[in-house]
Amino acid sequence: MSGMIRKLQSKIKSPLSLSKARNKLSKKSKVIFTNGCFDLIHSGHVQYLQRARQLGTHLIVALNTDSSVKLLKGSKRPIHKLEDRLLVIAALECVDFVTWFSDQTPLSLILKLNPDVITKGGDWKPHQIIGSKEVLAQGGAVKSLPFIKGKSTTSVIQKIKTNKK
Repeated sequence: MSGMIRKLQSKIKSPLSLSKARNKLSKKSKVIFTNGCFDLIHSGHVQYLQRARQLGTHLIVALNTDSSVKLLKGSKRPIHKLEDRLLVIAALECVDFVTWFSDQTPLSLILKLNPDVITKGGDWKPHQIIGSKEVLAQGGAVKSLPFIKGKSTTSVIQKIKTNKK
């Protein structure tokens, strides 16, 4: 069991160490970047991350820190602490690296990592995706992947609330 945890932890990188790891990747690598809270993982997240990974050779997922999630989602979020969310995302086979950011947006991290493709869920139009101008300017791509209707953390939380007696 501890060997498996070590393997998962090796996928979790600080922003600085991930930047160094990114620079060591082959020039033939195609790095995909996505970000989000990923607070309650559901099938919509898994399908989205699988689709994102198919766009290249390495998938980086950047998670909002707990304080960042609170600002975005309200005082009752996140439900799971950053350390737990990092480990869960690292456990997904399609994810190569997972990191975090505490800024309001991941732009500074995107600029450090220089991904070839940025993706977000279909509720984001490509021009709305943070870092899109910068990635497009360097010849990269920006993709808005199909949103899976009814598969959101907000809908999961709502369902839990309405099923309570």
